[in-house]
Amino acid sequence: MSYRLLTALLGSAALLAIAASAATPPKPGVSKADMALHQKMLTLDTHLDTPTHFARPGWDIADHHEVEHDFSQVDLPRMNEGGLDGGFFVIYTGQGDLTAAGYQYARDYALRRAIEIREMLAAHPGKFELALTAADAARINKAGKKFAFVSMENSWPLGEDLTLMETFQKEGLRMAGPVHFRNNQLADSSTDPKGKIWNGYSPLGLRWIAEANRLGIVIDVSHASDDVVDQSVALSKVPIIASHSGPKAIYDHARNMDDARLKKIADAGGAICINSIYLTNTTPSPERKAALEALGRGPDLKTATPEVVKAYADKRAAIDKAYPPVRGDFDLFMKSMLHVLKVTGPKGVCVGADWDGGGGMDGFEDITDLPKITARLKAEGYSDADIEGIWSGNVLRILAAAEAYAKSVAK
Repeated sequence: MSYRLLTALLGSAALLAIAASAATPPKPGVSKADMALHQKMLTLDTHLDTPTHFARPGWDIADHHEVEHDFSQVDLPRMNEGGLDGGFFVIYTGQGDLTAAGYQYARDYALRRAIEIREMLAAHPGKFELALTAADAARINKAGKKFAFVSMENSWPLGEDLTLMETFQKEGLRMAGPVHFRNNQLADSSTDPKGKIWNGYSPLGLRWIAEANRLGIVIDVSHASDDVVDQSVALSKVPIIASHSGPKAIYDHARNMDDARLKKIADAGGAICINSIYLTNTTPSPERKAALEALGRGPDLKTATPEVVKAYADKRAAIDKAYPPVRGDFDLFMKSMLHVLKVTGPKGVCVGADWDGGGGMDGFEDITDLPKITARLKAEGYSDADIEGIWSGNVLRILAAAEAYAKSVAK
């Protein structure tokens, strides 16, 4: 049978999946049947910090990379190998000063990151496409390309001018979190050492919620304080999401959520996307800490050549071998996911492992390990429909609800 006829019958995306599955042996613990099921499903991750690599000298998402050599966990070849069809590419800005100068810096930084995402898409028009609606994900996948939604981690770049939210929305923004590791002008963080300043959202932050709803932008409460989570559920006109979070029941960390809030989000139609960090105490041994301090800070990825990065990575790898880092493993990741599934049911769970943003565990090093999730969920007795909901259906349902509300108020 000709390739053209196969394409007509199955679609180019299906052929790519079959080819990737045939070329790559399944991971340990993943049967051929598990892999075939995984490749058949529409899959996404809600928190890809991969845009941090887009401006790196010599780095191209179309090339195959290895995390141990250049610290990246996501690229097109590994998306094919791991059966990842797309996800939310993040505009991330670390928190800084709440001043006019700070806001201007953050605005410009975030706009540059948005441009870098667009430049990546423009450089690979046959491989990636910007997704603007929930329906775009399946359409782009059927065309044999990876879909790229845009999200914003930390809305500090908006400053005190919420009209900028519409500017970013027009550039593709479809999910946003108000805050990161420190409190800002909009809301309290779950991890600011100074504690609360707003007891949830600020007055400006309350307007931020309404503007996100009006524009069809899904509200993301990862990194937000418990008060912000509660107020988001109560005030948002559409379900909310936690794009990369975990349960306190597995590890009592401020970034994680208690069972009551996990259930509250799910009962309101939202979902919690399971993270691969903050699941265990990762304090390094004294020997490892000393070795890392002696090695010094790594090169600036925005300016360093691939050779410089690899040289540093090789030194880090030697330290890792001599003094292994304290990390969780894939079984712990699944323990976290299965706990949240027990609390919320399958309609309240999704995947946001924080790739390229600190995520990764032993046996779960990059996106090539994603089929392990499908295999484990299948072994735990979850139906194919439940598993595909966890991989994409729940997130796309929430995104569609945000779109529908925005259309209703626009009228």
